[in-house]
Amino acid sequence: MEQGDKVMLKSPYPERANANPMEVYGPMQDALHDYGSWILSALPRYIQQFSVYKDEITLNVAPSGVIPVMTFLRDHTLTQYKSLMDISGADYPTRSQRFEVVYHLLSIRNNARLRVKTYADEVTPVPSVTGIFRSADWFEREAWDMFGIFFVGHPDLRRILTDYGFEGHPLRKDFPLTGYTEVRWDEERKRVVSEPVQLMQAHRNFDSVSPWEQVSEGNSYTPNKYKLVPPKPKEDDKNKK
Repeated sequence: MEQGDKVMLKSPYPERANANPMEVYGPMQDALHDYGSWILSALPRYIQQFSVYKDEITLNVAPSGVIPVMTFLRDHTLTQYKSLMDISGADYPTRSQRFEVVYHLLSIRNNARLRVKTYADEVTPVPSVTGIFRSADWFEREAWDMFGIFFVGHPDLRRILTDYGFEGHPLRKDFPLTGYTEVRWDEERKRVVSEPVQLMQAHRNFDSVSPWEQVSEGNSYTPNKYKLVPPKPKEDDKNKK
């Protein structure tokens, strides 16, 4: 055997860096689509469509179908999604129904996850599922606090993450990154005070050519032998005469 570095014929990593996830989840796609089609056929009045990504099914429903769909997924013997893990939101301002409300369900018996999506806007409410899943209490409060999504029938729909008197909903796309107010400790009052945001900076003069130019041209430290001297303009023939 030759001395020196040895070439490893087999990678020590269990997966390739460029592994295609469909190689793993491809064999189960037919079964997942059959399962999604069965759920759709069981609730054709409420489920608008379904999709499959990897090993998870997503059901798209109207707000009026949230309660019957969630009840069916929890109680039916072939579903058994008895755990609501999270309720999240997404904001798409260009849509007429700008908010997506996403329910993440877990079936411990079947070791499977499923998503239910519905939609809403600033004035369209979504039915609360606290009567079906008790864990939805704080999840819906968080969606209300961050996005302003209103849930009808919630027992105590109020802010949970922001402070009292907070203005706006931070995770909306039209919410400014700086916010509207800032909180600081006032040494004179000996308490925390809330004030309008003030982003103060020194006055700067900008050149019309480049906004990154400073107030003055500054000093040039280039040696003279490397400086380019522009040629003198040629005189007209009339001036020579």
